[in-house]
Amino acid sequence: VIGSLLLVAILGLIGFIWFGPVAITDKGMLLKMLTGGGIAAPTSADVQDRLRVPTGFKVVLFADNLPGARFLRVTSQGDLLVSLPRSGQVMWLEKDRKGEGHAASRHVLIDNLNRPHGLDIRDEWLYVGENDAVGRVKLDATQSKIDGKYERIVAGLTGEGNHWTKTVRIGPDGNLYLMQGSTCNVCIEQDPRRASMMRFRADGMDGQMIATGLRNSVGFDWAPWDNALYATENSRDLLGYDIPNDELN
Repeated sequence: VIGSLLLVAILGLIGFIWFGPVAITDKGMLLKMLTGGGIAAPTSADVQDRLRVPTGFKVVLFADNLPGARFLRVTSQGDLLVSLPRSGQVMWLEKDRKGEGHAASRHVLIDNLNRPHGLDIRDEWLYVGENDAVGRVKLDATQSKIDGKYERIVAGLTGEGNHWTKTVRIGPDGNLYLMQGSTCNVCIEQDPRRASMMRFRADGMDGQMIATGLRNSVGFDWAPWDNALYATENSRDLLGYDIPNDELN
């Protein structure tokens, strides 16, 4: 009986999405979003055809086999860290030392994380934004490894819903900034920390909200000329192409 009810509920949801009153312009995109799917990687020919660079520059494949790669962060030695949320890993890609255009080597830097996303490095600390926490660990960039135990310094975050990612940065003031997306497309949040930006001390203490109403500001940074804080914002989906506009705040 439970199986039959579940099947009816699933079919009802599919019917509502496809034939209901809500205007959905790209049902394929919605299906991929609900199932966690993606698109096929572009071929080398596609990349060369679509990307234009100035004379003297070229586009090459630096590293592959990084499923679901999200944030990148360059170490003091020029190596590249990559977060892989679905694998629960932070990957280390050694810089191109021979001018061959691809990573010289790779290895898993941290494993068994809860959907790691945002990365930042400051004062030999690597900060990682997980699905429900923020952690940090000492980073030995010269030896391409972590030094010591990974510690979650901000815990008890909520990770359910659509925009589960946590973006972390250390600001010019030395504080830890955390961006959390909303749980839904359009709704009133049950956890007021969602769809907001928070600021902590670098050790994860004394957290406070500094901006709200940010549906999904995955990326943010400080202007080098005056240290003003800017954040992207992905506006709501499924109303039509480019409606409403995304923002830079």
